[in-house]
Amino acid sequence: MGRVRPPAVAGQFYPSAPGELRAVLRSYLDASQVHGAVPKALIAPHAGYSYSGVVAASAYARLEGGREQIRRVVMLGPAHRMAVQGLALPQVTAFATPLGQVSVDLDAVCLIASLPQVYCLDAVHALEHCLEVQLPFLQEKLADFKVVPLLVGQAAPQEVCQVLEFLWGGEETLVVVSSDLSHYHDYEAARRLDRATSQAIEALRDQDLRPDQACGCIPIRGLLQVVRQRRLRAENVDLRNSGDTAGPRDRVVGYGAYVFA
Repeated sequence: MGRVRPPAVAGQFYPSAPGELRAVLRSYLDASQVHGAVPKALIAPHAGYSYSGVVAASAYARLEGGREQIRRVVMLGPAHRMAVQGLALPQVTAFATPLGQVSVDLDAVCLIASLPQVYCLDAVHALEHCLEVQLPFLQEKLADFKVVPLLVGQAAPQEVCQVLEFLWGGEETLVVVSSDLSHYHDYEAARRLDRATSQAIEALRDQDLRPDQACGCIPIRGLLQVVRQRRLRAENVDLRNSGDTAGPRDRVVGYGAYVFA
């Protein structure tokens, strides 16, 4: 029997009742436009669904044609609760959400386990929300898949890039980077900063991104390096902040959704 990582933020960041959760997901996804090729990678925000769910859905809706083909999802996000070095994997065989369990791709874990920047640390994953909130979207859009869950701490973008090159694969593999944008500026200041961030991401200028622009700055920069090398194109599919969705406008958090194909 394997060890399962239980949901940490169900009932807080998203509904804990399966029926309610599916209804919320479908309402967000149904409101999103679906066109273009199935992305190889995407960036989606990780706040509570009432704040950023509709923005995240705009990226996940693009997976419509990949339901059967995508079998592995490499997930990267920032470690919010613990200071860690490198990229941390959990020592579990599955992640649970109210919609069921998602298996960890143990073959892929073995493939990167020998890299010096990759190690196992359950504690950093135990209460972290940034990967967990992405899972229900993936469960709703994909038929049968496994995940490689990585939390990124003190690491160089090149170290993230190396891990992604090991796991890039073909059409069976999707890369998801979980990140919000600016934090706690007033509405207009956030819009200006987030527009600049979005322009850098769309132009694949990873060197122009700073941690104050996106909490997932390091995994984003690593992804952009791989995307640039492989000559993929970036598209911003939604850009808003919490002042547009469910919060006041004096201290907002920015949310952007991007696809790469």
